[in-house]
Order: sequence, then structure tokens, then C-alpha cells
Amino acid sequence: MAEERVALTKRDRLSIAWRHQFLQGSWNYERMQNGGWCYSIIPAIKKLYKDKDDQIAALKRHMEFYNTHPYVSAPVMGVTLALEEDRANGAPVDDVAIQGVKVGMMGPLAGVGDPVFWFTLRPILGALGASFALSGSIIGPLLFFFAWNIIRMAFLWYTQEFGYHVGTSITKDLSGGLMGKITEGASILGMFIIGSLVQRWVSISFTPIVSSVQQSVGSYIVWETPTDPSVLAEVHNTGVPIISEVIQNDGVAAGIREALTQFSSLGANALDVNKVTTLQANLDSLIPGLAAVGLTLLCCWLLKKKVSPIAIILALFVVGIVGRVLNFM
Repeated sequence: MAEERVALTKRDRLSIAWRHQFLQGSWNYERMQNGGWCYSIIPAIKKLYKDKDDQIAALKRHMEFYNTHPYVSAPVMGVTLALEEDRANGAPVDDVAIQGVKVGMMGPLAGVGDPVFWFTLRPILGALGASFALSGSIIGPLLFFFAWNIIRMAFLWYTQEFGYHVGTSITKDLSGGLMGKITEGASILGMFIIGSLVQRWVSISFTPIVSSVQQSVGSYIVWETPTDPSVLAEVHNTGVPIISEVIQNDGVAAGIREALTQFSSLGANALDVNKVTTLQANLDSLIPGLAAVGLTLLCCWLLKKKVSPIAIILALFVVGIVGRVLNFM
């Protein structure tokens, strides 16, 4: 007689979805959300594996690094539950396959979760609630609280269920079928999102001066009356108003207006007599954001070489502080 298949019931999956809300309740700087992930999946491990050693082994393989947006983690959990269920029933699913699916999905989903939830949905609901609150209505905070949590909990449950049902078909071909396509697509999406966010979130500025050239009269704002008679004569010949004289004759407001007018027509280099070119300006003229991309690729390379993320973070702090002290960043 064939052994009865062990399966997770809807009640089991509801329990996991509820516990998954506390994903970030055990957060650490080395493996991020692994503690919260293990807490979430404990009901499944107890249901699928009756032997104590198997339960310990299952928890150990889920203690690896894990970090993603706390809400879009639900489909990852669903797929993982399907993989664990198939493994418990004899399917050839090893630790590498389970961890590979988690790693392949968590990065791209994190890039989607932040703009959707933090930068779109929450500001919209917050603005809607605030509009009621400003008028003195208690509907404002209640609307935000209930709408946000209903959407959040519904998303956690239904995307976990989606991942769970899709996950059972992924395990039918571990050699590169659907699983390979999902992992490849997730990697491509993740790299695309990372590339688009580099320019926005990574900022590096090299301050060393490459050149300093004195500008001709008429190319900069003359703030004070020149002490050199030849320069003063040249200023009068070009007809450029001297800001200090405008303030003296017509008042501060007129001086500010004249300075802003000249700045808008002459550009950013008009603030000083000398046109200063920094190393960062030269880099930006070649490829804007080149230093930021280079730093990101360096960090990726170090992580690939198994360098500790904490060591990389500390090194970035040290380089930034030293660069500021030595005035080259």
C-alpha cells in the first residue's frame, strides 16, 4: 500500500501567513530576516517532518541569508512551502534548489515591493486619510489603518497561495524548465531594477580641483567694486551692473533681483571670478554616475568573493570619513 501523501492544509497555510507578518521581528545585520523566516515556516516543518532530526535540518537550511520586502516575501514563502512539501513526499528537492529559489526571487521582488507599497500605495492612502483628518474627522486615521491592513493582509495571503500552487509545478523539472525560466527572469529583473536605482540612491562626489581659470569680465557676477582700475574700467565698458552699487543705490531687493537675473543668464559658473573644474565634473562629462556604478559593481564583486557585508559597510564608512577629512570626497 502506497504511503499517504503529507500535505499542508489551508489552516496550516493561514497560520504561516499570519506568522509571516512578523518577518522583521528578528532582524540581524548578517543574515537579515532569516530568524523571522524560520519563525514563519515552523508550522510547515512540524507538519511535514515528523522526525526531530529532519525538523532540525529543515530549520538549518532556512537559517541562510534572506532579505526582501516584508510583503512581497509571501510568494517566496508559497513556493518554498511547495518545495518543502514535495521534498517531504520523496521528490528530489535538495537544499541548493530551495535556497536557490529563495535567492532568485527575493531580490527582484524587493525592487518591486518598495515602489509599490512604500512609494505609491502608502502615500496615496496617507494623503487620503490626512485630507479627512485635517477637517477634524476621525474617518481619516481609521480609513488609513483599515485600508492599509486589509490590503496588506489580503496581499500576503493570496500571493502566498499563488506561490504555493505554482510552486508544485516548478518542482516537476528541476533541471532548468519552469524553475530555470523563473530564476533567469528574476535575475534579469533584479539587475535591471538595481541598475535603475544606482543613479538615484548611490551618490559619490570627488572634490579635487583639476583646473581653475580666471573668467573674462561679463562671464561672472561682479559682487564688489573692483580695486584694480583696469578691471573696473572693463566692467564699466561691458555695462555689467556691480551688485554692491545696485544695493547702495536701489536697495537690497534690487541687488538680489539683479544677481538672480545675471545668474540665470550666465549659469552656475557666474558665482565666482575663477571657473573651477573638479574631478567629479570631468567624470560626469564622460559618463554621469560612473563612480556610483563602479562602486556598486565593486561591492557586488566583493560579495561574490564571500566578503562579509558588515566588512564592506564598515569599509565604506572609513573611506567616506577619510575622504571627507582629506578633502577629496
